[in-house]
Amino acid sequence: MHKNIHLIIPFLFFGFTTEINSDVVFENVDQLDIPIYDFDSLEPLLYTKTNKTHIINFWAMWCAPCVKELPVFQEYEKNNPDVEMILVSLDFPEDIETKLKPFLKKKRISSKVVLLSDPDANSWINKIDPNWSGAIPFTIIFNNQKRSYHERSFDNIKDLEKIINTTINNK
Repeated sequence: MHKNIHLIIPFLFFGFTTEINSDVVFENVDQLDIPIYDFDSLEPLLYTKTNKTHIINFWAMWCAPCVKELPVFQEYEKNNPDVEMILVSLDFPEDIETKLKPFLKKKRISSKVVLLSDPDANSWINKIDPNWSGAIPFTIIFNNQKRSYHERSFDNIKDLEKIINTTINNK
């Protein structure tokens, strides 16, 4: 009985909060669930049946250009809540608790993060895009009719917006 009460109290607290406190997201990052996928599990996330814009970014903590562009994706997602953003970490599964979650907290990243752990990179890289060399950062921008691949980093929000508009809106 007491266990059930402990589970309900946090939901009551957040349910009655009227202000959005962005620090809550970052303070509780240690409690975030970062799912680990093999490629077969990840692959369905790379497609959609809707006209909603999706952005999938492959990155890692050890990749300087990847880390540099994370705030660009964070800002874009904040300004465009209708866009589905997934950051696919290529870090090691054993580092989730000790390195990845603290990194996300420090960098104030609140986007959805999943970890891809599939040793057969030569197989799944070609399934994503036969022209992808495997270098990161690598971003896919798509909806149900249009898709573009970008083996480069985005320097700023305008750079990302331009590519999204070119891909999705033909602007």
